Amino acid sequence: MSVDGEAVRLRGEADEPGWEVDPDDEWGVAVIATVGRQLKLRREAAGMRAAEFGVAVGYGEDLVYKVEGGKRIPRQEYLDKADEVLGAGGLIAATWEDVKKVRYPKRLRELAKLEAQAVEMGVYESHSLNGLLQTPEHARALFTARQPPYTPEEVERLVVARVARQSIFDRSPAPALSFVQEEAALRRPIGGTMVWRQQLERLLDVGRLHNVTIQVMPLHCEAHPGLDGRIEVLKFVDGMAVGRSDGAFNGRPTSDPKDLRILELRYSTIRAQALSPRDSLVFIEQLLGET
Repeated sequence: MSVDGEAVRLRGEADEPGWEVDPDDEWGVAVIATVGRQLKLRREAAGMRAAEFGVAVGYGEDLVYKVEGGKRIPRQEYLDKADEVLGAGGLIAATWEDVKKVRYPKRLRELAKLEAQAVEMGVYESHSLNGLLQTPEHARALFTARQPPYTPEEVERLVVARVARQSIFDRSPAPALSFVQEEAALRRPIGGTMVWRQQLERLLDVGRLHNVTIQVMPLHCEAHPGLDGRIEVLKFVDGMAVGRSDGAFNGRPTSDPKDLRILELRYSTIRAQALSPRDSLVFIEQLLGET
């Protein structure tokens, strides 16, 4: 791709919805305002005008002002390019660690709290097992495989946090929980044979709970509405609901009734195409027998 083509691509992405700062997220507003202020101070110290800087990083002047004014969440490539252009030695690029947390609204950062309050939850997973279904050993193997690698201490903290979310299965009254998992995810022996066997046994134990259904989407199903990625819908006792999908609304959580109807339609269609809960448990038992 040419330099001009790359600049057009970046400017186009910057105009996409889903990168606005949530005004109700005080911490998020503070983070983006601080990053924007640092960018502006460094740009001015370098003697660059906003238009000149925009050309250098491949974004429009208007977007530069929005980012510096704390009105727009910068993409990672924006921060990386700004770091390079301004010679910040990695200090600007490093702000992505905080910015990426603001990329999603406050509600997503409080996913565990939402799960703990939900009376109904429906989840479709395409590439991996849902975190609520993972054994500690399975989760540890996944976190250990990440690149760049986590430290051993970080891995353990992440495992503890993931397992803590599974207290949802012990709640009373019990929420109605529905999971649809792709067959391919069940066949990948994450962590080796013994860890894989323990994971399959865990799925059987959870799938037999009176308030939980686990369904398998077989590989022979050629196409279905979940091929774009994960779908999740949570419902609460007060009638409120929140949903998100990798393939809709820029991956951001939504409470809009129209958006939720779309997600619920997709999820219900996926469930109809998957194996029944009973047949799914039989399938998992067969997989276990093959190990």
